[in-house]
Amino acid sequence: MRNRGPLSLRIPQPKHRPGDKPDFSNILIPPAGAMERPSIESKARDLTPFAYGLIRVLDEDGRAVGPWNPRLDPEALKKGLRCMMLTRAYDDRMYRVQRQGKISFYVKSTGEEAVSVAAAQALHAEDMCFPSYRQQGFLIARAYPLIDMMCQCFSNARDPIKGRQLPVMYSSNAHHFFTVSGNLGTQFPQAVGWAMASAYKNDDRIAVSFIGEGTTAEGDFHHALNFAAVYRAPVILNVVNNQWAISSFQGIAGGEETTFASRAIGYGLPGLRVDGNDFLAVYAAEQWAAERARANLGPTLIELYTYRAEGHSTSDDPSRYRPSDEWRAWPLGDPIERLKQHMVQAGIWSEGQHQALIEEVTALVRETQREAEAIGTLAGGSRPPMKTMFEDVYAEVPWHLAGQMKEAGV
Repeated sequence: MRNRGPLSLRIPQPKHRPGDKPDFSNILIPPAGAMERPSIESKARDLTPFAYGLIRVLDEDGRAVGPWNPRLDPEALKKGLRCMMLTRAYDDRMYRVQRQGKISFYVKSTGEEAVSVAAAQALHAEDMCFPSYRQQGFLIARAYPLIDMMCQCFSNARDPIKGRQLPVMYSSNAHHFFTVSGNLGTQFPQAVGWAMASAYKNDDRIAVSFIGEGTTAEGDFHHALNFAAVYRAPVILNVVNNQWAISSFQGIAGGEETTFASRAIGYGLPGLRVDGNDFLAVYAAEQWAAERARANLGPTLIELYTYRAEGHSTSDDPSRYRPSDEWRAWPLGDPIERLKQHMVQAGIWSEGQHQALIEEVTALVRETQREAEAIGTLAGGSRPPMKTMFEDVYAEVPWHLAGQMKEAGV
């Protein structure tokens, strides 16, 4: 039989382009508190609705409602707010530093601060993180020195990675933060492998990893889910759906057909879809997944539904592919403003305290910048010693590198 007409290829297109008025009325946002909180012992097949719904705690008035409310004490809320605000102040400062030619590259996490900070607070300090390049808030929440973060970006003599990585490719064994990889898909299988090893050794630590929604279209994503499911690895796999992978919108990765959390279903894993701009919802979901992993019940895939407010990096101009004010129209708002509203509504915060905190974190970032720049920047100053290029690979220096060291005079 012949086809009745010519076939056509569907090529997904974003809803908004530069010059369009942003309109997110097509996004269905369930009321806060509407999703029940299941037992961590629930079977994955019974959790299917959670892959298509949206776990939310903060309502439009800033109240924490529903069974997912983690009921954090005031100090935990204040820590979360401060870490998010410090992350944003740090991002803003380093963006300007890059534009001044003092570093070569930077990636901001504006609008996604709750993703990393809430996750860090929900986990134990010894749990291992395999991050993407927007988890600077995770390090900040774990009290990693801001001066070391800046020196890594400047690649100066105090750079903990000795100039071997792009700016923002942080790493800290002491803070259980695996090296950021430019090839993001590798983080998922490495996190699963680390978690499998932890379980094999009867350790009590779990792993957590983050990738963007675009990376779910890569093979590494599926390899990781398969191994995680088969070996019941104690790992939390986070997909940060911030709507854009560089200049490709989330539909190119399949986001128009179904949710990214639903990809867990085919592997027999729990999938949770979470309001990524709701600090309390992110904390609660990560806490639930961590409890499940620690009880030897296996991995969880979490889709954190958020929005990338800035460009993919300082090499990207988002005004070329989306409206410049699109983030302002994002229906789930700003994570910092939402947590602030909740704390004010709860009577544990005020506008005066908030303004004072803005000034505090801004001054801290500015003072740290002065200290880091005094050591060196891309434009000049002290650099890691030449001999460091020969270190940290071999236990014993092989003959060919020994010869090169001699030629270099180190």
